[in-house]
Amino acid sequence: MGLLSGVLLLPLAPVRGVVWVSDRLIDAAEAELYDPAVIRTQLAELNRALDDGEIDLTRFEREEERLLDMLDRKTPAPGGTP
Repeated sequence: MGLLSGVLLLPLAPVRGVVWVSDRLIDAAEAELYDPAVIRTQLAELNRALDDGEIDLTRFEREEERLLDMLDRKTPAPGGTP
């Protein structure tokens, strides 16, 4: 980037900084959302809620399917490609 373009684009620096921070936050949120350990913990809590009678079988099956789908999305395929 040349000196002139650097000076002209300087007012956009805060915007680029906000975009960069937003991208990092999204990456961190997705990493936590699809973390297999977190999903397994949620599955265990779901099983406990079913055993304690807090939820019915229909809701359990719906939530379990959603969690297992999330787990499958981040599990690498046998060939090494996600």
